[in-house]
Amino acid sequence: MSKEAEIREAAMRIFREKGYHAASMQEIANAVGMQKGSLYYYISSKQELLFKIFEEAIGSMARELEAIYARPLSPREKLREAIAAHVRAISQRLDMLSIFLRETRVLSPGQEEVIDIHRLRYERLLQRIVSDGMKSGEFRALDPKLTTYALLGMTNWIYRWYNPSGRFASEQIADIFTDLIFNGLLAPAAGGRDREGR
Repeated sequence: MSKEAEIREAAMRIFREKGYHAASMQEIANAVGMQKGSLYYYISSKQELLFKIFEEAIGSMARELEAIYARPLSPREKLREAIAAHVRAISQRLDMLSIFLRETRVLSPGQEEVIDIHRLRYERLLQRIVSDGMKSGEFRALDPKLTTYALLGMTNWIYRWYNPSGRFASEQIADIFTDLIFNGLLAPAAGGRDREGR
């Protein structure tokens, strides 16, 4: 691991444990065995360090979603892959994604603009998968943007409760979420009736 990566890893852990505002550059320096002044050879400020963490988090997720969208899959298969990738990203990078989902507003306007470009790219690509499925008839004709926000709300909230040593592995969580999205919560009605009881 490069020294820059080691610093980011330590910062992610400390930012998540203490919150961005409570964390200090001295604590980050101590975590990587450096003098505080030596940190500034690699990073100009705590805010820039946070920005780099954010850019890596959302940038890598957007690139993975682009790769999924480019594959010769049906919208249903792409959405299944997208949900699995999103859950996996949060569970495997819990420190990074927790900070990203919690601390975005501390960035400068210029930094926020860069992150928003990545975030919108991700949201629009996920929305395109949803829209493609609606156009093909695989998905119900709902509002694509609202549906996308519902998907993101459900998957993003993992950062608040996911436990790597808990009852469910990330793959199992992704499967349950996918089943909820595709099939809903209501059990199939008896005697061939639909879910509204008609």
